[in-house]
Amino acid sequence: YKILNMQYIPPELREDNGEIEAAMTNKLPFLIEKADIKGDLHLHTSWSDGLNDIEEMAQAAIRKGYKYIAITDHSRSLAIAKGLSIERLEQQKTYINELNKQYEELKILSGVEMDILQDARLDYPDEVLEQCDVVIASIHTGLRQEKEKIQARIEAALKNPHVNILAHPTGRILGRRKPYIVNFDWLFDLAQKEGKILEINSSPDRLDLNADYAKKAALDYNIPIAINTDAHDVLRLDDIEYGILTARRGWLSSKNIINTQELNSLKKMLKRG
Repeated sequence: YKILNMQYIPPELREDNGEIEAAMTNKLPFLIEKADIKGDLHLHTSWSDGLNDIEEMAQAAIRKGYKYIAITDHSRSLAIAKGLSIERLEQQKTYINELNKQYEELKILSGVEMDILQDARLDYPDEVLEQCDVVIASIHTGLRQEKEKIQARIEAALKNPHVNILAHPTGRILGRRKPYIVNFDWLFDLAQKEGKILEINSSPDRLDLNADYAKKAALDYNIPIAINTDAHDVLRLDDIEYGILTARRGWLSSKNIINTQELNSLKKMLKRG
């Protein structure tokens, strides 16, 4: 590299995708690193279909050096995942508020992973969503609907002022389920206009957004990205490394990722600061 007077090309970028030309002109980004991540904004607990309770997830996050986490258990319509009724969600928020008094090094945000229903309704009314610190919207059912219906569901969620993040935006499960049908230029344009965040889901079953879509969303549309694990137990918090690698393959730096921000900045980006 010194002989050729070019930047070092990280292994994740070596895909003949313009990285050589960028390196020759000193335009390669400084890629995101594991140490940049300050928290995880998509976690499940034993309140819904997770294996560990909130305290165990919090302690695991502290061991990782995180400054914050968001508890985002499933919403009420996803009965198979023991989705939370409105009453249970309110109970959980109260419980999290009490837990936060015990932790100086970690802030626990109260949130929800809310289903976008098959008729494009959202699983909770606005007066419930506005009480959450983080609202993640996602599609779990009706994934084989035609494109127009899928896009109407996504549009309803992203136009809701209380929704922050669209989770696993293509709906794929590697080796088991193909993505749902959606026009991604349309999706990115909508997310940009509505000021929403898109997720890189770090689960090795998903890796969704993939590197190409993440690159296009972040670099072409300037959409903030959240690298989350969707962890259902403490061990899966370590899956964050796969999301980071995906982001690095997508040429992303820490400035493109919202959960590299300090808590106060994060809250402002979530429009709840």
